[in-house]
Amino acid sequence: MMDFFIDVSSDSLNKYGEELCGDKVEVIRTEDSIIIVLADGLGSGVKANILATLTTKIAGTMLKSGVSIYETVDTIANTLPVCNVRKLAYSTFAIIKIDSNYNASIFEYDNPPLFFIRNGKHIELNKREIIMNDKKVKQSTIRLEEGDCVTLVSDGVIHAGVGGFLNLGWQWGNVCNYMERQSYMEKCSKNISKNLIETCKSLYADKPGDDTTAVTVRVRKAEYIDLFTGPPEDKEDDNFVVRQLMKGNGKKIVCGGTAAKIVSRELDEELVVNLDFIDPDVPPTAKINGIDLVTEGVLTLSKTVEKIKKHINFFHDENTAYMLKGEDGASKLAKILIEDCTHLNLWVGKAVNPAHQNPSLPIDLSIKLKVVKELAQLMEGMGKITNITYI
Repeated sequence: MMDFFIDVSSDSLNKYGEELCGDKVEVIRTEDSIIIVLADGLGSGVKANILATLTTKIAGTMLKSGVSIYETVDTIANTLPVCNVRKLAYSTFAIIKIDSNYNASIFEYDNPPLFFIRNGKHIELNKREIIMNDKKVKQSTIRLEEGDCVTLVSDGVIHAGVGGFLNLGWQWGNVCNYMERQSYMEKCSKNISKNLIETCKSLYADKPGDDTTAVTVRVRKAEYIDLFTGPPEDKEDDNFVVRQLMKGNGKKIVCGGTAAKIVSRELDEELVVNLDFIDPDVPPTAKINGIDLVTEGVLTLSKTVEKIKKHINFFHDENTAYMLKGEDGASKLAKILIEDCTHLNLWVGKAVNPAHQNPSLPIDLSIKLKVVKELAQLMEGMGKITNITYI
């Protein structure tokens, strides 16, 4: 994917009282394509989870192996049995395959119609009906452009609020209007899918009557972040790491007092601590000319990880709406990493800081390295391309 980044994110709610979600999402990035599969297993709980997982795994594995999308859909249609009682397929699904030229092939089987938003307005795609093993599958193709927003949902989204706040549920048209506003207000796919599912959660009065899932695909310009933390093992590498940091195409972030001093010295720029805003939980930020954000190290990174975790997982009572609006270093860093980052390059110095060592752990498990690794995993979990260089 050369010019643009395909930003993909999904969020789900389990049916009230169920430990497992009956919807499943699989996102596979290959060298020349991105494959997104959403499956909704019949019913809820363990059985639905197994059926949905089976569907996503068959689709993901076949498409990744180079099998054509038609053959894959045909295999799924033939593999999935039909419930004798309800005469319904045991799993419904939607598949999007995007190639390196941003051509999207979309197949929908019994899921609610997808939402395709371009320039803030829903566009109705031309869908042709294909009969596969007596099952009607809708197929469409479109060339994606910058800013396009495609969202797949399970029927839990359309039914949100049934019998509660809304007699007939949220309805497709209402969700469509909501998605048009979201695509205009939000840049990253994570915020769009998360906001949609949090709204469903509210409509269900925190007791979802069905498994509820949204997958959002956003076409956006690639945004690079270079983050330097911790002094290099060998002081001779100080100049090298600062040069690499400044070579980056996007925002530059420095986390840690020693790292900030190294950057200040190598760039011959003054390091000024910012005392305009004081937070009792997070150390103050600083300023270096040419660097977008300068924060303290381990504590701020740990708080950032905490904030990102809470932002992407809303199964807790805290209201996450204001979590990224703070002026402290952790809120600022979390906001940049969630909203303004598609590619993260981490430059991690391996010099051991005695203050961060736990005597019961071997040196390579210092707290800093653990926090950085956890941050990288969270970013990858959000679909960001992450690269760590240890120095």
